[in-house]
Amino acid sequence: MSRAILGIDPGMTGGLCLLSDADRLTWEMPVYEVIKNGGKRKKIDTLALLRILKEASPSHVWIEQVSAQPSNGSASAFTYGFGAGVIETAIVACGIPFTYVLPQVWKKALSVPKDKDAARLRASQLMPDLAHNWSLKRQDGVAEAALIALYGAQR
Repeated sequence: MSRAILGIDPGMTGGLCLLSDADRLTWEMPVYEVIKNGGKRKKIDTLALLRILKEASPSHVWIEQVSAQPSNGSASAFTYGFGAGVIETAIVACGIPFTYVLPQVWKKALSVPKDKDAARLRASQLMPDLAHNWSLKRQDGVAEAALIALYGAQR
């Protein structure tokens, strides 16, 4: 692996993972909370995301291609889509080339089941030295980001 590949699982509980010859780093998606209509909502922290991108300095980014789910409400779909736009804009602003990959494609290539816990297990099998980064159930996005980075590094 001569390049530095960053994998991103977008979404408020997503993650980022850098795989290179020199580093193997992970981050949970940087978010902050806002109060809206009496409830808490998460938004991607654009400045923190830009700091991560600059620190990681990847040669290429692989992003899971997302779309709204029929079961999602319109507010949820908007938030998800807006977050994906923030991620792409930050990458473009940093001048980093990127590629979208469908979840079905990278999961099939790495034999990853659809289940989030199974994805954590598969990531631990393929990258045992990083497994402590997704030991908690809520860190499944970090595990998936690592798998996306691994998929990208193999391309």
